[in-house]
Amino acid sequence: MPNELAPIAPKRPATRQHHGDTVVDNYEWLREKDNPEVIAHLEAENAYTEAENSALAPLRQTLFEEIKGRTLETDLSVPVREGDWWYYSRSVEGSEYALHCRAPISGPDDWTPPALEPGVDVVSEQVLLDGNVEAEGHDFFSLGSFDVSQDGELLAWAVDTEGDERFTLRVRNLVTGEELPDEIPNTSHGATFSPDGRYIFYTTVDESWRPDTLWRHEVGTPVRADVVVLSEPDERFWVGVGVTRSAKYIVVVVSSSVTSEWLVIPGDDATAEPRVLWPRRDGVEYSVEHAVIGGEDWFLLLHNDAAPNFELVALRTDAVSTGPEDALVVRAHSADIRLEDVEAFAGHLVLSYRRAGLSQLGIASLDGVHSPDTVTVSEVPFDEPLYTVGSGNNPEWAQPTVRLGYGSLVTPATIYNLDVRSGELTQLKQQPVLGGYDPGEYDQKREWAVADDGTRVPISLVWKKNVATRPGPLELYGYGSYEASMDPSFSVARLSLLDRGVTFAIAHVRGGGELGRAWYEDGKALSKKNTFTDFVACARHLIAEGYTTPEQMVAEGGSAGGLLMGAVANLAPELFAGILAGVPFVDALTSILDPSLPLTVIEWDEWGNPLEDGEVYAYMKSYSPYENVREDVTYPPILAVTSLNDTRVLYVEPAKWVARLREVGAPAQLKIEMSAGHGGVSGRYNAWHERAYELAWLLKVLGLAD
Repeated sequence: MPNELAPIAPKRPATRQHHGDTVVDNYEWLREKDNPEVIAHLEAENAYTEAENSALAPLRQTLFEEIKGRTLETDLSVPVREGDWWYYSRSVEGSEYALHCRAPISGPDDWTPPALEPGVDVVSEQVLLDGNVEAEGHDFFSLGSFDVSQDGELLAWAVDTEGDERFTLRVRNLVTGEELPDEIPNTSHGATFSPDGRYIFYTTVDESWRPDTLWRHEVGTPVRADVVVLSEPDERFWVGVGVTRSAKYIVVVVSSSVTSEWLVIPGDDATAEPRVLWPRRDGVEYSVEHAVIGGEDWFLLLHNDAAPNFELVALRTDAVSTGPEDALVVRAHSADIRLEDVEAFAGHLVLSYRRAGLSQLGIASLDGVHSPDTVTVSEVPFDEPLYTVGSGNNPEWAQPTVRLGYGSLVTPATIYNLDVRSGELTQLKQQPVLGGYDPGEYDQKREWAVADDGTRVPISLVWKKNVATRPGPLELYGYGSYEASMDPSFSVARLSLLDRGVTFAIAHVRGGGELGRAWYEDGKALSKKNTFTDFVACARHLIAEGYTTPEQMVAEGGSAGGLLMGAVANLAPELFAGILAGVPFVDALTSILDPSLPLTVIEWDEWGNPLEDGEVYAYMKSYSPYENVREDVTYPPILAVTSLNDTRVLYVEPAKWVARLREVGAPAQLKIEMSAGHGGVSGRYNAWHERAYELAWLLKVLGLAD
């Protein structure tokens, strides 16, 4: 039962009607962000949560010190060559934010990144941007754009100091160090220079926070003279911009969750009208990359037209085409392999794909290749049973190597260079883990649960040998939306759980992308409940196989994974000792019914449109956590963590959910950051304190807080 001192939100009934159904919502008034009474209630929630967890303060500090003690605080990234410079970022002990720097290459054939040492002064280093300086005077700081012109002379960078993901774009002359008068407020993520550095392309958002308009700004001219390149009226679509690695094209993408359209602008004529490659067709997604094969210019298009797991085709850049029927097949569709990305370089291609639930990388040399349909792909092999691999930062068109990133549940993040000709992998850096970390002391494994409909659901597990017991404490993590894959990766903070005997598990539930497009389709819209029942099946499997017991298992998920947590709390509260929900999407039906809210219309492709479709409305109402809080069960302790300025999942959702849970006697707590956004607090030390808070709470409900 909740403490009698828990804040009780007044009930102020608000009525809504859709499809003949009337809903009375007692807590909708908490949406009034500017209402002093709402702020007072949220502050009371914070005070209550802090009081309830005050005894954990020493443990929180211990956990923070563990995270800090395992982290090399003065460190730097592996330099990446772009143009005449090696670019890298570095951190300094005691500083919250990174410094973004560069040092000159030694010559045109210099492709070996310099062996820079943390804390040692770099000869000829230039600090492009110091996040600590820019963050001074602000409780929150986040970079939304960071792009250097190809001649290396200008920096375009954008900052958000509220957490609402609206950025102010600025330009800095890197030769003189002066700030140019160009200042553009309320931009979105991802501004980019034209290849000649004369223009900056950037996007702005509409009232629903949708990036809907692409602008062209000429450096050094008034912002009022900026030109609209494209404005997308369809509220389901968002707009993005970039430049091909070859610099031959500026590319514009107009995309929804299920449909995309790409346009190209000649890189040497940034003011030209964008040209559509394939006109949009509902349900057809594709992406575009420029390649030179056999001395000819080609567009490589990765598409899902009659190819659910995507197919890679090639089209001459001067061709007029409406779809893949006009193109050469480079990599045919496969029911077992989900193609995810293709990157083109002067002498090779890099293909990213998924097979058997794991990410893979394939390399194709273009030496002697005269036509795209004769390209041969060789897979880069790795020997761990579970791992994550992906192409790294590779900005140069003519580079002879491929930078890639690798890691697993036991292997810290590792950066390699792959020599395209020889296939040799050279390790450049592995994430330092201080304190004597030995990966041999830990083990990882894949299990398979069986869902109610017979579907086999993968689970990735990691534990510390000779410490974890069976059955014993276990954390089960899940997400399951937007085709996002929760791949096995390393976490310094997680070691604090593993070393205390907690097993960590990821439930790769439907709605994610781990097993291909069908895995995603089976966990969205009118199949969304599969996400929730898969997670419950994973929990039951881990209990049945002797890994844990209901009294020793906690669940965690964030954002759409927070929806999963809310649904699971209603479906099977008896399976968990506690549930941690980060920025949880728990009032899903209310939000998706309101097209005026940030990003709602874009979300209809994921969840369905309950405003127009009565079947979708009834289905969402049957699982939305806030709508389905039960009076006939005993809920485990629940901690909901959110942020006041979150524009993706509004704070009001967990606030209402916790208020409703309290009505039925659930021991629910709400922790709200008053100066943060969807990603939580900014600054690495702040983030470590935040994670230490969550880990302490998890350990408490597992009975391991002493």
